[in-house]
Amino acid sequence: MKSVFLDFATISRGDIDAEPLDRVLPDLQYFPTTEYADLHQRVGEAEIILTNKIRIDRQAMIAAAKLKLICLAATGANNVDLEAAREHGISVCNIVAYCTDAVVQHVFALIMSLNQHLREYQSLLQQGAWKGSPQFCLLDYPIRELAESTLGIVGYGELGRGVAKAAEAFGMKVLLAQRPGGDAADSTTTIAGPERLPLAQLLPKADVLSLHCPLTPETENLIGTPELELMPRHALLINTARGALVDEQALLEALEEKRIGGAGIDVLSEEPPVNGNVLLDADLPNLIVTPHIAWATREARQRALNEMAANVADFLDGGHRNSLI
Repeated sequence: MKSVFLDFATISRGDIDAEPLDRVLPDLQYFPTTEYADLHQRVGEAEIILTNKIRIDRQAMIAAAKLKLICLAATGANNVDLEAAREHGISVCNIVAYCTDAVVQHVFALIMSLNQHLREYQSLLQQGAWKGSPQFCLLDYPIRELAESTLGIVGYGELGRGVAKAAEAFGMKVLLAQRPGGDAADSTTTIAGPERLPLAQLLPKADVLSLHCPLTPETENLIGTPELELMPRHALLINTARGALVDEQALLEALEEKRIGGAGIDVLSEEPPVNGNVLLDADLPNLIVTPHIAWATREARQRALNEMAANVADFLDGGHRNSLI
């Protein structure tokens, strides 16, 4: 069966085992990346497309006249025109729960780095401040204990629940935001968990706010100037979900004016940021930006490939594993 993996380099640097995919798709053709100009030619004969982030729109589906399945190397499916896929009778499947541990540890790496002021203290050492100090330690930047502090979570799916579990191990109190765009009743009955509050009520209580919701019309720019104004001045904002959940200019201004304590950002509104980004241009000690790597441990990437192989094998057997359509 003719099949193509359009952006294999997004999950492998030659450090994971592709055998599970090769076993179910012996004729699978791997492309490290795919430019849109090459897309239609590469999918023209394909019955199965595997991709992480390549945009598969209606025109691509028309070009791939034999296409039966789009298998995603991710949970989010916003790069696929699902309505067009439904109209063309094309199945779409995603993968879930493959990078929970990776994201959780990255969230807390950001929280800990900001809370402990690691960049600032490292800078002091490089300036010779410790060597010249009259005392055994430096206390220039105050450090807060996470125990008894409050973590606010927006999005209580697989990743949000994983972060909440880790937070409890640190002794943090966890509060959940009601589902953006949903009503209060819906938000409190989907999954049992900690107390849920409207976002405007949660923000003043949160010492740390961590975002784990999908990007939808209701969540775009979910955190802007009004929301940042509601946060305590010492609060940390962590975003490992989608860049456009945050108004980046508003966040930059809040950080520059020290209206919040800091931000750890793993995602931007445009990726890769070929047109630049105000957060990349900033040189602020209370801002850490990482290049969408929260999910990207080797173990998580191998698990992603294994899950894709399982989805394809099930599809070939007539099943609907992780099917979105």
